Amino acid sequence: MPSLGSTWEHPCEAGGSRELSVPRLRVETPERAGLDPAELSHLVREVHGLTTGEPPWAAGAVVVAGRGPVIAVQEASGWAVRYSAYDPATDAGTGLPPAARVPMTVGTPCDLASLTKLFTAVAAVQQLERGTLGIDARVGAYLPDFHGTVAHGITVRQLLTHTSGLRPELPLYECPDDTARLDLLRAEVPSSAPGAYRYSDLNMLLLQHVLERITGRPLDVLVRDGITRPLGMDATDFGPCPGAAATEDQRRPWAKADRGMLRGVVHDENAWALGGVAGHAGLFSTGRDLAVFCRALLAGGAYGTARILGPDFVDLLLAPPGLGFLVDQRWFMGELAGHGAAGHTGFTGTSLVLDRATDTFLVLLANTVHPRRRPGDSAPRAAAATRLARAVHTITG
Repeated sequence: MPSLGSTWEHPCEAGGSRELSVPRLRVETPERAGLDPAELSHLVREVHGLTTGEPPWAAGAVVVAGRGPVIAVQEASGWAVRYSAYDPATDAGTGLPPAARVPMTVGTPCDLASLTKLFTAVAAVQQLERGTLGIDARVGAYLPDFHGTVAHGITVRQLLTHTSGLRPELPLYECPDDTARLDLLRAEVPSSAPGAYRYSDLNMLLLQHVLERITGRPLDVLVRDGITRPLGMDATDFGPCPGAAATEDQRRPWAKADRGMLRGVVHDENAWALGGVAGHAGLFSTGRDLAVFCRALLAGGAYGTARILGPDFVDLLLAPPGLGFLVDQRWFMGELAGHGAAGHTGFTGTSLVLDRATDTFLVLLANTVHPRRRPGDSAPRAAAATRLARAVHTITG
């Protein structure tokens, strides 16, 4: 049976102060976390099953789950690098010799894809807390040269709640240079009336420009200085990330660019065109680091001696309908949904769920796009969240 817990000290604990305002994560048994070990054993077995079969749901996967300050599950399965290429003639990956494959480990960084949006949202709420950004201010007040946004009065809240009416994406990867990309984004207007929910990468790209304009600092610096460095998330950063799990043999016609097998560079074509740092994609991280991120939010914005947000602003971030975070989305949260759970998914196979009602968190990282992208299937994400929800219910009744 794969292990449910092992000794691990987060890098931010090494040499750090033991006078902690909020307990840092520690690895303990499921029982010490108030979770049912049988349900978590099922969770571990099912995650291992995701990386078997032909084709598997993912070449490799990592799951980290816990409750309160306790990590009760940290497990890796499959391969960070399994294929050298994708063969369209056989619709299958060209497997590497076993000796050349790279195993997935709990410490393997993965391309977070749209989980990046959560960090952009936290960076924005930090500016709300500082008073440099208004939640209901018009984006045009900060970006007067973004004429399409100015003309339609889009607000910061609409960007954060995906209610701006902007279409899901723009083909920025087709533009010849940065000037053309910026011109395209500046001219973009809503394709539907603002107010209704419509998920769009453009919301976080515009928010990135707002944040960079009002602070005078690029997004990667805002994330590093305001979130990852204070929390000791040393394995979280925008790429390149040479040791990351591989993603796609990215070629047309199934992709939007011809880049070959990708490893350690962002998978998303628009984020790649923007230099790897984008409000909607570009971060790499590990399951362990994301557990710290979850713990900080569940603890009201603090972790150890660091505080990244005040409790009222964490509530603003996570309360329905959520700012950047998706709230109570049963399609990937399973039975954790319905109690105020919040989180997100990423195109590369990633997901994160935190539930304030039960003080639980679940991180699932995978490279489902290795060796090529497939139609999305969130059933394994929902199943994993359901296992965690049942582990709590079994104990608490």
